Amino acid sequence: MPLLKTLDSKFFHTQIPYKPMGKYVHFLTIRVTESYPLFQTDSELNKARVRAGIVEATPISRLTMFKRKQSTPERLVGRELLRNYGLMTPEECEYNVSFAMNNPDCIIYGFAIGDSGSEKSKVVVDTAFSITPFDESHETFTLNAPFENGTMSEKGTVTSRINQQDHIRPQVFFPSIVTLKDPTEATFLYVCNNILRTRHYGAQTTRTGRVRNELIGVVFADGEIVSNLRWTQAIYDAMKTNGTLHSPDPLDEDDVTAAAKSTLTSLMAEEFIVHTDLIGDSFTPLLDEIKTLTRNEELIKAVLAQADKESKAYFTQYVEKPKKAAGKAG
Repeated sequence: MPLLKTLDSKFFHTQIPYKPMGKYVHFLTIRVTESYPLFQTDSELNKARVRAGIVEATPISRLTMFKRKQSTPERLVGRELLRNYGLMTPEECEYNVSFAMNNPDCIIYGFAIGDSGSEKSKVVVDTAFSITPFDESHETFTLNAPFENGTMSEKGTVTSRINQQDHIRPQVFFPSIVTLKDPTEATFLYVCNNILRTRHYGAQTTRTGRVRNELIGVVFADGEIVSNLRWTQAIYDAMKTNGTLHSPDPLDEDDVTAAAKSTLTSLMAEEFIVHTDLIGDSFTPLLDEIKTLTRNEELIKAVLAQADKESKAYFTQYVEKPKKAAGKAG
């Protein structure tokens, strides 16, 4: 029984294939910061010096959101949901410690356990870049750690627990394409649900790091599509042409969304692959159906159960090593 009524079944496999079969679905996502997240390595915010646009050749520094900064929080949200509905226990599968290897998280996002086995991720995520330059997208905060009395001194001694840290500002936009290879309906919905549900990215996720994912469309294709960087550069060009870059004020989300949709449509027209684009109005019916499925307890349980069934079948057929015979017949 199909899970989705708004999509043709030709876009999906009926079971998770062992070898790459040339079906791709690309989730077109705009990640919007809503607090002061930290995407950093070695105590510095990650950034890259790149060309501002495809047309605008001026080099600028952009904040970067590395691939693991995106994929790890999303798969952890999925794992949480699997535990919540009894499809996985903390004892049988612990992230980066002891993978069970037979659940949707392990089969879809991959794992590596030394000699015990490995599975390549079917989810491809690349580094995302901020639309606005680094200088306009971050802020330096002074941090402190007060004593119990709420002050920075105790018994006449002033603490030295004062530090400075760069944070990414709210309303900084990171266009990001998340690709799922060879999807079934259930794995498509599993990954999509993880993207929509994830709310925190980067360091110190218990205190900050709030990010909202706006899904503006999906592209079904027989190959990979444009990179995050090129899409971001195209958005920058479009917004500059439209006069909607109001430095140093934050970008307007409606302007970003409009530019993201129009530029992705234009970029896809230049691709040399077979593709079906659901962007903007053509994506709305599918997004509405996905939301209906994922916010109903019985329906989301059915989606997770189907993803789990397919993952266990894949594990049994392609991953699990046959047990050695206890002895030979005489």
